[in-house]
Amino acid sequence: MGRRIINRHPARGSALVLGVLPFLALAVLYVTFSSLRLAENPDDKLLPALSSIGDAIHRMAFEPDQRSGRYLLWADTAASLTRLAWGLGIATLMALVTGIAVGLVPYVRAWLAPLIGVISLVPPMAILPILFIVFGLDDLSKVVLIVIGIAPFLIRDMSMRVMEMPNELLIKAQALGASTWQIVVRIILPQMLPRLIDSVRLSLGPAWLFLIAAEGIAATEGLGYRIFLVRRYLAMDVILPYVAWITLIAFLMDWGLRRLSRRIFPWISRGMA
Repeated sequence: MGRRIINRHPARGSALVLGVLPFLALAVLYVTFSSLRLAENPDDKLLPALSSIGDAIHRMAFEPDQRSGRYLLWADTAASLTRLAWGLGIATLMALVTGIAVGLVPYVRAWLAPLIGVISLVPPMAILPILFIVFGLDDLSKVVLIVIGIAPFLIRDMSMRVMEMPNELLIKAQALGASTWQIVVRIILPQMLPRLIDSVRLSLGPAWLFLIAAEGIAATEGLGYRIFLVRRYLAMDVILPYVAWITLIAFLMDWGLRRLSRRIFPWISRGMA
């Protein structure tokens, strides 16, 4: 049985090497095809040389813009992260409160569950024009899009996890005289908070998608705004670093949430990704 591949686990060093190899392969492929295209056409913009990408990064991150005097990469990053933080924060709070209420209280479930189910089926991008009309073109409409995009998923996931809890725990707590509030604080929250963090981790990708799309349509700063602005000039030397920067930020956010869960809830997070 031990010889089967499903029972073999790489050592820590081997796992690190295996994880790095695909990124090295992609880098080699990019450099190879970029060199081939630039050899045929030195003005080709589809796959710019690494030196061109480096110059663009230096220009966007370390040289002040001639019009505004700001360092564009950092200004765009601050604007996008502010919108993302508000959207994720509001959606997470809604999921915590509403999800527990729907999962724990039958009357609340009968009242809100159908509405949440219908809202979760509405494509968020389809109502983006409505959000711009109702909330304007400022940050509020972008934050609302993130909330509408991920809050229904978080609420439904949280409510289902509450309903999956062993009913014996709730019965024993009530037999010992615990109130509804005590059950929520002492039993539900310690079990649900680490799972909520994992759900937020899974929502980071969609949240970034909604943010970038909204910024690309109507914004004056932000990572998505900059990507959509320079695409008309085929400025891949700017687009590629911005995409890589967004990916790095998302990875660090996911890593930070995973570390937070393991530190605060070690008894649960040991068995979770």
